[in-house]
Amino acid sequence: MNKRQTRLFAGAATAVSALVFLVLTIDSHRQFGKLTNADNITPAVSRGKDIWHAKNCINCHTLFGEGAYYAPDLTKITQLRGNTYLEAFLRDPSKFYDEAKYRRVMPAQNLSDTEILDLIAFLDWVSKVDNQGWPPRPILVAGATIPGTDRTVAQQQSVAATSNTQAATAGSVSTADDPVALGQALFNSVSPSCNACHSIAPGVNMVGPSLAGVSARAQQIISSHAYKGQAKDVAGYIRESIHDPSAYVVTGASYSANGISFMPNTYGQSLKPEQLDYLAAYLGSLK
Repeated sequence: MNKRQTRLFAGAATAVSALVFLVLTIDSHRQFGKLTNADNITPAVSRGKDIWHAKNCINCHTLFGEGAYYAPDLTKITQLRGNTYLEAFLRDPSKFYDEAKYRRVMPAQNLSDTEILDLIAFLDWVSKVDNQGWPPRPILVAGATIPGTDRTVAQQQSVAATSNTQAATAGSVSTADDPVALGQALFNSVSPSCNACHSIAPGVNMVGPSLAGVSARAQQIISSHAYKGQAKDVAGYIRESIHDPSAYVVTGASYSANGISFMPNTYGQSLKPEQLDYLAAYLGSLK
């Protein structure tokens, strides 16, 4: 190209780039209300935001990946944990964490019941913002070691997952025809994901109890006089625990408050009956 053609090309390329940038900018502003969940900003959400800033929560936690990485990202915390758990946790975090074991403790913020509800309302609003899957960071702070071992939580989970996968899928012809493999896929992908609260490694209790050996425990529970649910067998108990988690609440552990399980009770509506069967098959295979 000669100099004139070069100038024309550069000018045209600049104009096209500017036009594309302008169109994308206008389109982004057009979608801001929907993407940011702006229509659902209530007075409680605004008060909760003020509490978040007043308590300097961002000094330890992150929202949308912004903040300190000392503690978990809370962008989707209400979807992962549920209001019942968060209310109990914010009232007294010391019941959920042992400083000697985890080497990190959520300080008591001395919030009133109203402030707790407002803060949860703010976090729930945040969780419904379309963040396009960002940040790609699990809620589990996996650096803590398992007492009595030299493994981290993440390493123990990985070892258990590999062992159970090999045992569960041995002899399977096709994953698509294997309810155990389908259940394992659901365990890791359903929303909220089961592995955000449950470990499959023996002795690794998170927000919920470890599911290693759940089949044997389920049989013991069904046979006990304390059980008042409707299940008649292990698979039925596991399905009941998923779609009606408060039907039987494990005693002596911080998995419930006032007889209500911390586990979300929405799986009965969000999962199809065959998906519950797949999860029951997978969890029943964990030895």
